[in-house]
Amino acid sequence: MRIAITGSTGLIGTELVRSLRADGHDVVRLVRRPPAAADEVRWDPARQEVDTAGLRGCAAMVHLAGAGVGDHRWTAAYKREIRDSRVKGTEAVATALASMDAPPRVFVCGSAIGYYGDTGDRRTDETGAAGTGFLPDVCVAWEHAAGPAQEAGIRTAFARTGLVVARSGGAWGKLFPIFRMGLGGRLGDGSQYWSFISLADHIAALRHLIDTDGLSGPVNLTAPEPVTNREATAVMGKYLNRPTLATVPAPVLRAALGEFAGDVLASQRVIPRRLLDSGFSFSHPRVMDAVRAA
Repeated sequence: MRIAITGSTGLIGTELVRSLRADGHDVVRLVRRPPAAADEVRWDPARQEVDTAGLRGCAAMVHLAGAGVGDHRWTAAYKREIRDSRVKGTEAVATALASMDAPPRVFVCGSAIGYYGDTGDRRTDETGAAGTGFLPDVCVAWEHAAGPAQEAGIRTAFARTGLVVARSGGAWGKLFPIFRMGLGGRLGDGSQYWSFISLADHIAALRHLIDTDGLSGPVNLTAPEPVTNREATAVMGKYLNRPTLATVPAPVLRAALGEFAGDVLASQRVIPRRLLDSGFSFSHPRVMDAVRAA
């Protein structure tokens, strides 16, 4: 199968490219600079340009590009970058696919469980309503931007991703060095739910979305049993054999992270109902499994 990917150099994209190629698939990587290899195709999301000639023959498009939510303090300028990188990028890809005489049969578009906002202790699946705040608003606009592809009849699935447990990269990758030094601990009171997924399960779930006909719309990419930050902290300490006595009080976290601290302290108890109902099987359903795999 010939598959096109944006965001191919990020944590998820790099591993997805490796996984697909290991199984003999032909991967096309969309890049913002002039192509320098045979597997590269130019796109410019800011100018809404995609070289559709390079996408001919692709059976699937996986769109993962977007500025990192936790990479910088949330200034007004960086919040615009977070939003624009997702919305404008998705608009560019969806419009390009819709213009093709023979478009890919499936469009897997990145999204996030930030869509639901703070769910507290409530178990929330894909039927949950959008929350309020910056990240929910971004996710709503992000998914809406895929409209041209949906209207063109392309099966479109939104991969609402949770916290990816990976050795390096992503939010969890930043935690491992801290815990290895014995400085890990709860964030706030630790009661907030974290909806996690191992990197391997995330890649397998993306491939499941590509391969499963009829699976469209929002799909939560999270493990079946979310855990509290307190529980995740205990698992990290146990597996790495380090103390977890340190805590970061909410006021300190807010001083360090600004507005983003509100989302770090928010609780998201998200369930992957549609993945489970479609027959997907998790390799690392428990947080200990995911930490050990990382």
